[in-house]
Amino acid sequence: MSVLLHNEPLSRHTSWRVGGPADRYFEPADREELIRFVASLPADEPIHWIGLGSNLLVRDGGVRGTVICLHGALDRLEMDGELGVLAEAGVHCARLAKFCVGQKLAGAGFFAGIPGTVGGALAMNAGAHGGETWNVVQEVEAMFRDGRCVWLPRSLFRYGYRHVELPTDMVGFIAARFRFEPDADGTAEQDMKAWLARRKATQPVGKPSAGSTFRNPPGDHAARLIEASGLKGYRIGGAQVSTLHANFIITEDDARAADVEALIAHLRAEVQRQQGVELEPEVKIIGEARGA
Repeated sequence: MSVLLHNEPLSRHTSWRVGGPADRYFEPADREELIRFVASLPADEPIHWIGLGSNLLVRDGGVRGTVICLHGALDRLEMDGELGVLAEAGVHCARLAKFCVGQKLAGAGFFAGIPGTVGGALAMNAGAHGGETWNVVQEVEAMFRDGRCVWLPRSLFRYGYRHVELPTDMVGFIAARFRFEPDADGTAEQDMKAWLARRKATQPVGKPSAGSTFRNPPGDHAARLIEASGLKGYRIGGAQVSTLHANFIITEDDARAADVEALIAHLRAEVQRQQGVELEPEVKIIGEARGA
């Protein structure tokens, strides 16, 4: 059954557990309902997509337009030929990684380190452990403003580190076909478990965060720069730099999006002042400040 809510607090749907209300919040029951809903929206209606709400900061004033959540709706995941996998946008990246291991495929283990869905990974070329989403993409199913869904080859997209340029009038990703390698030496499962163990030991897993806050600058790591600037554990309001991994910001129950955004700005300013490096946020910031 689909869900359409008005003035829905996005703190209920983001991994930082902060954020004001969306004018409209929609969870489709299935693909066909999603297509009908998008096609029915006015041509100038702002559309925002979320999966697990990671890598996303929604300001306290909320979001104008419509937020569409695909996690739990577009969850098809299946083999597509001998080495191919088809995954819809709502599939959790960790589920994709485990599925590939079960199918004796190598090269998908890095997805286990991405705390989001396939749709989000496609939108930002998410990566972990040296792997990146678009390096294993063959083609994607794109949705356009009028509800059309079209399969497009990877060659039509320009992408780079945590960045993807979308064709004009394209509003989101519906699915993707990936291609992997055979797990010839049987180490794919072992490698994935090792990555997950390392993630658990070095990242604040289980605490409210949005994954990595900043992109790594060329030849360096954002976490090292933040820690070298004496900012590990630094707090503004209910937001704090993790004492376990300096590129993670965690939130307390009383946190506001304004606390997180102020902390991001402070980290950028201090790293620039002390290290001479300008950090670029990896998280996407949307919405309006409270009172705007």
